[in-house]
Order: sequence, then structure tokens, then C-alpha cells
Amino acid sequence: MALSALDLFSIGIGPSSSHTVGPMRAAARFAAGLQRDESLERARRVTVQLFGSLAATGIGHGTDRAVVLGLTGADPETVEIDAAFELFDEICEARRLLLGGTHPIGFDPGVDVEFHRKPLPRHPNGMRFTAYDGDGAILAEAESYSVGGGFVVDKDDGDALGTAEIDLPRPFTSAVELLAQCSATGASVAEVMLANEAAFRPEAETRAQLLRIWAVMQECVESGCTSEEKFLPGRLQVRRRAPELRRKLRAHEATERELTGTMSDPLWAMEWVNLYALAVNEENAAGRRVVTAPTNGAAGIVPAVLHYFTRFVDGADDDAVVTFLLTAAAVGILFKERASISGAEVGCQGEVGSACSMAAAGLCAVLGGSPVQVENAAEIGIEHNLGLTCDPVGGLVQVPCIERNAIASVKAINAARLAMQGDGDHRVGLDAAIRTMRETGRDMKSKYKETSRGGLAVNVVEC
Repeated sequence: MALSALDLFSIGIGPSSSHTVGPMRAAARFAAGLQRDESLERARRVTVQLFGSLAATGIGHGTDRAVVLGLTGADPETVEIDAAFELFDEICEARRLLLGGTHPIGFDPGVDVEFHRKPLPRHPNGMRFTAYDGDGAILAEAESYSVGGGFVVDKDDGDALGTAEIDLPRPFTSAVELLAQCSATGASVAEVMLANEAAFRPEAETRAQLLRIWAVMQECVESGCTSEEKFLPGRLQVRRRAPELRRKLRAHEATERELTGTMSDPLWAMEWVNLYALAVNEENAAGRRVVTAPTNGAAGIVPAVLHYFTRFVDGADDDAVVTFLLTAAAVGILFKERASISGAEVGCQGEVGSACSMAAAGLCAVLGGSPVQVENAAEIGIEHNLGLTCDPVGGLVQVPCIERNAIASVKAINAARLAMQGDGDHRVGLDAAIRTMRETGRDMKSKYKETSRGGLAVNVVEC
């Protein structure tokens, strides 16, 4: 099995890759399977059961809406968001939907979507879809798992993710192997990734797709900074901060430059990094369009650091953006294959921690870091996020998730700069840090893994 950079960076909707994007894809896959097996027209009822973390925080993450829209054939990359919200409301009111987008059936989301807090054995994010004919007999049944980052596996799938029967020219399954590929060929991490991407599609297409990912990241920041919504959805009534923050930063910057011709604050760039991350994650919390990088809960970190690079570092261009994203993806693949990027499985260290590591590696690469310095930056990024819990207040991807992205973005920049000051020699390797993250996640109590039954989720009064 082989993973592509475009598996790690996918366009979807908020607020969660594992609770929204993955379930929507799984539901759409089930409906498409009915069509493929010529069972669609015979279906009269469909039920959806959500298990484990999908049940515990599913309402706050919009999982019920995601699976209902998926049953209509909606795709998280292309769905028109406002129309989708309206369609869900119409389905709830009419208690009917078009299965697969064509076949009308009765469907009551309040009855036909069931929540079961006990997880299925394989993964905390389990789903079961069942279709019935007019006599109540089962037409089809599927058990799926949303394993983080929008990835979905079915009950009978193996543990490997990606595309089968693709031979990569420069394969690697560990950081040690990745560095060996770089050493043997004299290639950078990004060049190793680009060679492997050629097994999926032409190089020009890979480049175009990555630049499209970057364009969507920029659009997301702009949307977050110009939103006219005062508060994010949900009972917490969290205020959107990005629009006002950008107004303040622009005004202060204009005044400073008019008076002195430059910015006197040596940490001025950090203000903008915070803004970029907040803007993305406020859009994510509102269920808007984001890039999964590698998850939605951590979607603000890679864009924030990449915005920092393009705005504050001389020489930034499209080639450097592609290098950044390819390098970050190489690190993300290691996390996905060797551990997990699912908050429900390993806590937020698998989401924010992996994103911080990816962003640190990408920035180190475009700052001129060698492959060993890039690996060092990635290791620093995850090492100092080990043990990070996932305890969203109210089951919403808002507190502490939004600010956590801003903090991790600054941490990623620091990790890259720290690695650049060394020669790559360090005592803790990236493979060891990823293994530690996996083991820490295994030992972590379930109440700290996206169930909202521990940590801040129970110690903060909702008001």
C-alpha cells in the first residue's frame, strides 16, 4: 500500500476530519455500493449506528449531519456548504431523503441515526450502515471506521492505508529509511516524495494539485478574517476573533510604518501567525471549507506556518511552497503509517502534535535545512507535544482546539529554527518519538481521547 501527499492534504469541511469528513465519505460509499449492487431502488429504509467517540462527541462535531448528507451522495470536497446545511434541515423536517441523490426513502435523523457510546472492537470511531427492503429484510450492511484525517476503512480491510499495487521508486516506512533514501540519491526529502508521487500521477499534476491545496488554505484564512459571524455555532458561544484581530494588526502596522518606516516589535510576525491559525480553525469550527492537514482539528498549523514563510521570509515562491508541502507530507505519512493521527485513538498529540511536526519539517526544508536537520525539526515538533490530550469542551472543536493550533504553529517555527542552528545530530530520533506517541496514546485513558469525558471538557463550566 502507498500513501500520497494528496492523501494527507485533502479538501473538506469542518469541524472534524474523523467525525465529519470520514463519516460523510463512509455514508456516500455505502449509498454508492447499493447503486453498484443494484439494490438502491429496493431500499425503503436506512439506519446508521455511530459507536464510541463518534457517539460521544458526534453531535458537537456534526457527525449526524455528515452521515445524512453522505447518504444523499454529498462529497466533503465539493459539497456546497450553505446548501448542504439547508438540505439537512429540510431532511429533518420532511423526514425524507434522496438516497444516493436519486432514490427517495423515508428517513428521520432523530430515529434512524443511533448513538452508542460503547466502541466497536477495532477502532473508537465505528459506524454501521444497514439498508432494508419494503418487508424489513436486510438488503445490505456495512461496518466502517473513520481512522483520522478523513481516511475510512471497512470492516474487512487490513490495517494498511493507501493505494494498492503501486511500486514507489523510493519507498520508505520510517524516518531512518527516508534519510537513507536522501543519502543514497543526494535528494532532499521533498525530492524523494516527488519521485514517489510520480507513481500516482505526472509531476506537473502533482505540482498543480499542491498549489491548489495552498490556494484553498489561503482562501480559508481570508474567509476566516472576513466572516461577519460574531459567534461560532454551538452552545459555548465562542466569539470569532480573527476579523477584529486582523483589523487591529493592519492598523497598527500602518501606523508603525508611517511613523518609523518599519516594525519595531521583534515578535511582530508571531502576531500574524496566531491570526492565520485562528482564522483557519474558526472556519473549521463553523463547518466551512478547510484543508485536512493532516486532520481538521489541527488544520490551522500547516497553513499558518506556510503563510509565515511566504510573508516574512525572502525568496518564497511557488516552488518553495511545493517543497514545503511535500516535506510536510513525508513526515505526515510516517505518523499515519507508524502511529495514528486520530484524536480518538491517541489524543491530540496525534493531531496537533503531528501537524506541528509536519509544519516544522516543511519550514526547515524551505529555510535551507538538510535532510537530517529536517528530521530533527520534525522530531522537536512532536517531542514537545507528547501526551497532549483531546478533551473538547462541549464536544465542539473550539475550546481548546482553536488556540491550540496557534500555539503549535509558533512552536513549529521555533522547532525549525532550533534545528537550523544545529548540524542534525541529536539523541532522540523521529522514529522513536513517533513510537513514543503511539505508546502514550495506547496508555492514555479513553476520557482524554475525544470523548469529552475528562480534562477541560469536565472542568470548564459551559455558559
